[in-house]
Amino acid sequence: MLEAYIRPTFDRIIANPINRQLAKRWSVEPIHLTILAVVLGMVASFCIAVGWRWGAVGLLLASGLCDVLDGHLSRELGTDSPMGSLLDIMGDRLVEFIIVLGFYAYAPAVRSLLCLLMLGSILLCITSFLVVGIYSVNNGEKSFHYSSGLMERAEAFIFFIAMIVWPQYFTILATLFVILVLLTAAHRVWQFGVKVNKL
Repeated sequence: MLEAYIRPTFDRIIANPINRQLAKRWSVEPIHLTILAVVLGMVASFCIAVGWRWGAVGLLLASGLCDVLDGHLSRELGTDSPMGSLLDIMGDRLVEFIIVLGFYAYAPAVRSLLCLLMLGSILLCITSFLVVGIYSVNNGEKSFHYSSGLMERAEAFIFFIAMIVWPQYFTILATLFVILVLLTAAHRVWQFGVKVNKL
């Protein structure tokens, strides 16, 4: 939801200048950024598990930045491909999984059920996203149809950061996260059903 509002400004001020430097000076390819996003996410997860809050926040933000830049760079270089999209999506899900794993490892006795519910809601939401993408015509710049929703990656990262900074409110934040992610999936399915029935 936030991406539609902030992405144009973000691309102009941050993504475009960084990508130009990465491509020209350092010969960085999109896959390098995808891998770096996953590695940074793994280290962030470790920081969450041991209670290094601000290190975890910084690494999570760096992981998210790499994730944004890889797709942007591939489109700018004209190297976007089905395999690149596959690896990008898998990398995103892997980062989300290991971040939730970090939340679990921080306090497994009290967080296990909520972490399981978070993973389940993410699974349902990404399934709705991918299936709608498969059966919808792509008119955007991404490699397949992108159906926006209430909870997208930016919103998920905001929740993750809040859970890191204020662990005492994890139960409330995680419960709200699950509800909003499930609502996003349900709304996407409803929109798709309306669209299909009109055809």
